[in-house]
Amino acid sequence: MTPDFPPYRPPVWLRSGHVQTIYPTLFRRVPGVHYRRERIDLEDGDFLDLDWLGQPRGRNVAIVAHGLEGSTDRSYVRGMAKELHRRGWAVCAWNLRGCSGEPNRLLRAYHSGATEDLEAVAQHVLAQGAETVAVVGFSLGGNLTLRWLGEQGDDLDARVVAGAGVSVPVDLASSAETMKAWSRRIYMRYFLKKLTVKVEEKASRFVDAPDPAGVARMTSFAEFDGAFTAPVHGFESAQDYWERASSKPLLPEIGVPTLLVNALDDPFLSSSCFPREEAEANPNLTLLAPEEGGHVGFVMPSGPFWSETVVGQHLDASLQAR
Repeated sequence: MTPDFPPYRPPVWLRSGHVQTIYPTLFRRVPGVHYRRERIDLEDGDFLDLDWLGQPRGRNVAIVAHGLEGSTDRSYVRGMAKELHRRGWAVCAWNLRGCSGEPNRLLRAYHSGATEDLEAVAQHVLAQGAETVAVVGFSLGGNLTLRWLGEQGDDLDARVVAGAGVSVPVDLASSAETMKAWSRRIYMRYFLKKLTVKVEEKASRFVDAPDPAGVARMTSFAEFDGAFTAPVHGFESAQDYWERASSKPLLPEIGVPTLLVNALDDPFLSSSCFPREEAEANPNLTLLAPEEGGHVGFVMPSGPFWSETVVGQHLDASLQAR
């Protein structure tokens, strides 16, 4: 049964998608979150760092993935972890490769379609004795999460009972095109500055790494994904990467109750990132598309943010419906 989600009504001073996007990054602090870190080794010789709230054995566990150039320490992850833990969930917030404060071991990094890493995390959590599992992702991590659910389809472990994505670019190509706009330049500079540091670090350790010299002059995801993401991860081009990594084509295959929360004023998303037809056709997929909220915003003046409340309601309802 789908919960009766409350409407989102932002504070009057935050009625802008750009302000909603920027404000939490600059000003939000989430106290009272004390992670326990665990490192797991992957079959290819790399590692992932997981940050836990609570113990998994015999518990309901929410696996939470951050967005592009984020980490488990970002306020939106900490806020979600705090709210879900308050509701009785143990939380496994995982750092994508190279995002935990230590470079990963291999030339490869993370990307929007690296579902094998989420599979490794899910299998590890289940092996620790989790009773039930839900998967939650933000932005890039949300695309990865929804794609994993779609790939699993009917083969998904029965203990995985729900999914959720917040501010998810389910169509990577159109989102990349949206981010080329002049009004998005501040965001592109932010991301490319951080990505440049990582590309330079890779080049210092791996002789076959792409040349980082031109990355600092790039202005779009098309350039970056064509020069780094695609060749390093086995894609023919940026377009090939976007097509093969997007979650939108696999939304019809999702077989557990899944909530997608995308604000209509999200400056990162195109119109094709609001999959209304897919949600209407798949009873397991619910799309919430409030008029306002920005990208990973949904700010509330006090307490948990609206996105944290509705995701918590969705996960709780999915448990009760089992």
